[in-house]
Amino acid sequence: MATVSTAAERDWSGKQPARYPDSDILSLDKRFDKYKIGNTPIQRIHTGLLWAEGTAWNGVGRFLVWSDIPNNVQMRWLNDDGHVSVFRNPAGNSNGNTFDFDGRQISCEHGNRRVVRYEHNGGITVLAEKWSGKPFNAPNDAVVHPDGGIWFTDPGYGSMMNYEGNKAPLEIKEAVYRIDPKTGKLSLVTDELDKPNGLCFSPDYKKLYVSDTGDASSKGIQIFEVADGAKLKGRRMFSSMAMVGMKTGGADGVRCDVDVNVWAAGGWVGDGYDGVHIFAPDGERIGLIRLPEICGNLCFGGPKRNRLFMAASQSIYAVYVETQGAHIT
Repeated sequence: MATVSTAAERDWSGKQPARYPDSDILSLDKRFDKYKIGNTPIQRIHTGLLWAEGTAWNGVGRFLVWSDIPNNVQMRWLNDDGHVSVFRNPAGNSNGNTFDFDGRQISCEHGNRRVVRYEHNGGITVLAEKWSGKPFNAPNDAVVHPDGGIWFTDPGYGSMMNYEGNKAPLEIKEAVYRIDPKTGKLSLVTDELDKPNGLCFSPDYKKLYVSDTGDASSKGIQIFEVADGAKLKGRRMFSSMAMVGMKTGGADGVRCDVDVNVWAAGGWVGDGYDGVHIFAPDGERIGLIRLPEICGNLCFGGPKRNRLFMAASQSIYAVYVETQGAHIT
């Protein structure tokens, strides 16, 4: 079988397997070579969604959870046999999901404009729903810190249309927040970005990466220094997402691996750009995983945390890589 030339032309059903090495896993710099596995393919493990987001890996249950925002459900894929089923319905038009260090799921709900935690006893705890007496725009993505703090972004996309939530005015400036683990007190850690979207910590939790999907000069992936585990300082551009010879797209969800590389969900350009962009610690793009759809989010999972799961528009994709996710999800 001849190797196909683009991700869009590839047979994603698996009936005609891709020849090894997978031609849609591209090394743009020799630093990426060691992360590629020559005899593994990108696989589409589920499709039929409307807008997939919020991938998170549950290490105890060995399952992947993600959000299908317009359908107002959370879905679950079981590692044991690849079974997919509805996990929560309704789900508050949830977007980002993660798990804390006690194994509890945290979700950012577009429809209810809040951040919630699902408790071990089946209850739901509302962690944050207002700032300065006004409702959030639409919390988007969340990460946890070892001190128990929960950090989340609030760009407002879920309130800008009825498709992903409930259309309503944005009443506060888009920002990044932190929930204190002991007091539950909410603090605004930065409102410097136009549309703060995906976020992740570096492996040592001393840096925070935040993707900005707005139209301002800050569009791209920004990096901050984390001070005292609770504040941000020293903002600078990590990557603009510009790619030679192509329009500049956007980075949505971001994740760090154990070697401090940043894996960013990218899209809104077209074939040859949409997929996952991998950046070295210095911000240089070193690899690309091409997908036939816009990629919105991603996470490392599997029993060894060496499988990359990608939420890309209507489908979920997965590929094994020779590195591991830096964090629990």
